[in-house]
Amino acid sequence: MPLTKRRRAMLLATGVMLPLPVLAGCSSDDDGPAPPAAWDIASAPRTATSGTGTLRWALDTAPTTLNAFQKTADTGTQRIAGAVLPSLYTLDARGRPQRNGDYLTAADVTSSDPKQVVVYKLNPKAVWSDGRPIGAEDFQAQWRALRGTDEAYGTARNAGYDRIAKIEPGDKEHEVKVTFAKPYTDWRSLFTPLYPKSVMGNPAVFTAPATKGLAVGAGPFMVREVSDGSVTLVRNPRWWGDRARLSRLVFQAVPAEKRDEALIAGRLDLAEVDRATARRIRATAPDKRAAGTGQGSSAPGKAGAPEPSTGGREASGAEGGATGDTGKATGDTDKNRSRTRALSRFTLRKALDSAYTQLALNGTKGPLADERVRRAVARAIDRKALAKLVLKPMGLPSEPLGNHLLMAGQPGYKDHSGALGDPDTNAAQSLLADAGWRAGDAGRQKALDGKTDDRGRRHSAPTATATATATDPATDSASGTASQSASGTASATASATNTERPSGAAPAAGDAGRSGRLGEAAVVRKKGRPLVLRFVLPDDRTAAPLSTVGERIARMLEKIGVRTEITKVPSESYFRDHIATGDYDLALYSWPASAYPATDGRPIYAKPQPAADGSLVVEQNYTRVGTDQIDQFFDQALSELDSGASRSLVSRADSRIWAAAGSIPLYQRPQLIAMRKGLVNAGAFGFATPRYQDIGFRR
Repeated sequence: MPLTKRRRAMLLATGVMLPLPVLAGCSSDDDGPAPPAAWDIASAPRTATSGTGTLRWALDTAPTTLNAFQKTADTGTQRIAGAVLPSLYTLDARGRPQRNGDYLTAADVTSSDPKQVVVYKLNPKAVWSDGRPIGAEDFQAQWRALRGTDEAYGTARNAGYDRIAKIEPGDKEHEVKVTFAKPYTDWRSLFTPLYPKSVMGNPAVFTAPATKGLAVGAGPFMVREVSDGSVTLVRNPRWWGDRARLSRLVFQAVPAEKRDEALIAGRLDLAEVDRATARRIRATAPDKRAAGTGQGSSAPGKAGAPEPSTGGREASGAEGGATGDTGKATGDTDKNRSRTRALSRFTLRKALDSAYTQLALNGTKGPLADERVRRAVARAIDRKALAKLVLKPMGLPSEPLGNHLLMAGQPGYKDHSGALGDPDTNAAQSLLADAGWRAGDAGRQKALDGKTDDRGRRHSAPTATATATATDPATDSASGTASQSASGTASATASATNTERPSGAAPAAGDAGRSGRLGEAAVVRKKGRPLVLRFVLPDDRTAAPLSTVGERIARMLEKIGVRTEITKVPSESYFRDHIATGDYDLALYSWPASAYPATDGRPIYAKPQPAADGSLVVEQNYTRVGTDQIDQFFDQALSELDSGASRSLVSRADSRIWAAAGSIPLYQRPQLIAMRKGLVNAGAFGFATPRYQDIGFRR
């Protein structure tokens, strides 16, 4: 399904996320295997599974809705929809849409002049669980609900559906003909998931809470029960495709900070985990080089590759030990051994997630309203060092991300960071000087340390700061998709910490409000005022490593004479009260990647427009930085039916986004999955859509 849903499903406080990939084209970069760490699945033939069993799969929170197009939909909603509803297109490991033969025998653009026409040829066997064939009336109901003309539906997005002129039965049986009013390059993003007309044709059913269940579906599973904290799926007796190998699939809400205990207690079989838990699982492997492998593959059709060594520093992390009380030490040791035995039942699967972490620069006010200052800040950031800090300890490729709209390995991916320039302290200082910010008097600066600045904030005197390498590197962890509403709904904040959940370590230095140490450059000033940027981060145990990244960035900025005031705020209000409202200068959060960047990238980078009441309409552009040229490239890309030409326009948009320096991509997030040994065809999916009917336990 399109991004904003999933993206909302991911923009929690520390992250944001999106969904499907770019159109498959004919260029050579569409071919070839997935890049390293694109996914890590324990692959096995269906015949090797027992054909029964219950899988317990962790979610961040219990879904509030089972309708993926509601504003409150989250990652749990997406997972469940993928198992019980039609997905006309799924994604492969490179994030490319693939026609799903269970539902479509063909889908083609049959005309582009005078109107774009797409004809879907449905699988004649495809029926809803009530026995009714899937047909044009279901497509029509979904279009009418999502096209944005009926406020009763209150949908989260209507991208693409608002370009459709009409939907009607095709010339032949089992055909659906869709005519567009405007050309739409990302037509494959539509009708995934597809809901029955009984849901989309009635606003009351459309907006019903998850507790109402989903009476009609058309997937390998169907919803059996929605209880407090869990959703239970069972086999769909009317499913016409390959029979599900599991008899039951239970999605269980388990907060990130409680995942390790749930795994140890045997209450989960599959869960995204934080770095600390991942290290403990890796430490239980007899051969650490094979941790997380040995029963599957990191790429389709390949044997599992050994996991790179991490230099022998993978201690189990278990608490306890001798404290002078022999009895207590023995008890702690027994407890640790018990925990280790419990975690040894799991293997670790790891991949680069289909989401990335960025440094956001608020361009609406203060010093960062000047593009020269934003560019100076950006050129002071060593993105390679930050990517290495986060990804290398987990044995993942540690190259920084060079694109806002595509992840490494997606068709059309190119590194456009050159539009901004490489890290260069001298160039950054020159940009600051050009904007009027120059180094001030050292004596005057010394007098300010420990006193209140002209913004009413107290700065501590310079002190030695702990090095980032002395702490656990920040990682995005446990739940890959928390929920952020593209329209700024409460769900975005509720999951805020779960999306980018770096784990384990305390900040490298300081508390909220600490200015940092100016080591290599005196603070820069303009008209006597020091350049101080308010760096807002979430204050939560699971987000502690994100502070490590923030502290490292702060020290990088010190080298060009820029002070940072790190402010910790409650995680539950991080996105709602700060990111969405623009109450920050610098911030860290994540966006999901998309298979459809022309559609899903535009609201994130569109130029904010003034509303009639004088307010600023920012859509999802929370940095408030945009240009008319960027908007034009997106608009042209959306209407360009040639996939190569559309991709080229998206590429040009990305170059301009880099040059505007409103957001700086840092790295793809790590996806760390704890999986019970014996479970197959599951793991760290990366971009790939799970094939739920193939997941099972070995015989």
